[in-house]
Amino acid sequence: MRQQSYDYGAILADSLKVGWRVEDILGEGKALDFTRPFLPEGLAGVQDIRCLSTQEHVVLNHIRGNSYLHLFGFVEEFILPFVMDHARKLVHGENLELRAMITFAEEEAKHMHTFRRFADEFSRGFGSPCGVIGPAKDVAAAVLSHSSLGVALVTLHLEWLTLQHYLQSVRSDQSLDPLFVSLLRHHWMEEAQHAKLDTLLILKMASTLGPADIERGFDDYLAIGKMLHEGLMGQARLDLESLSHATGRTFSAAEQEDILRAQERSYRRTFLGMGMVHPQFVQTLGELSLKGQARVAEVAKVFNA
Repeated sequence: MRQQSYDYGAILADSLKVGWRVEDILGEGKALDFTRPFLPEGLAGVQDIRCLSTQEHVVLNHIRGNSYLHLFGFVEEFILPFVMDHARKLVHGENLELRAMITFAEEEAKHMHTFRRFADEFSRGFGSPCGVIGPAKDVAAAVLSHSSLGVALVTLHLEWLTLQHYLQSVRSDQSLDPLFVSLLRHHWMEEAQHAKLDTLLILKMASTLGPADIERGFDDYLAIGKMLHEGLMGQARLDLESLSHATGRTFSAAEQEDILRAQERSYRRTFLGMGMVHPQFVQTLGELSLKGQARVAEVAKVFNA
């Protein structure tokens, strides 16, 4: 197994260098611009829904922006206790690794706080309620019932996904609301360090496991992915209800089918398919198991279709 070149000391230094406060993003005088989209089309997937008007496309984009951040806060409710559990085991170990993991945990808690603050700002500005899946604590308990390697792989998937979304889709899109872009940029700045830490954690964890336990980790990664997929499909249905409420429009059965088909495909690709084919994630999978890497690649074809 090839050891990654990431270094705990360098990761910690970078984390401290880019540190930010919630108030720097969502403070006094900063407001969301509801005349502009929040998410790039590549992540929202709303423009091809022909039964919607131009303004309704924007409304659905805003709903997707709200659910996007809710979902990242949602998954961090299992990532945070997972990281804290591993940090606890390092108390009598190497100090830089411990400090890096504690910083990881603190930043995840800050992200959860940030996303909750955003939800409050969104609720005040959007003007109608938007349903979101939950409760997060029940999903967190279900996820954490799986093997540590499986949970770590899901965590790494989500971290590389955050970077991919910002760097490939968000950063270059000048049409988006600047405040929403700033929020995603600050989230990306810290998740870039988390992805490196989680890679080191996975390789360290796998070095103590036999082939059967590593394959079980892949089983659990895919099982958690299936669970998340069910949640994403539920969120798509809630978004349709939110859109109907926000626009005052009752959609026909055919229109509902068109909207759901487009949004379910977008959710699958945005949160599952894109992460499964991220080059660094695929590389780590291959270092663990070529068989497991191939299994994930087959599933990724379905989610990216």
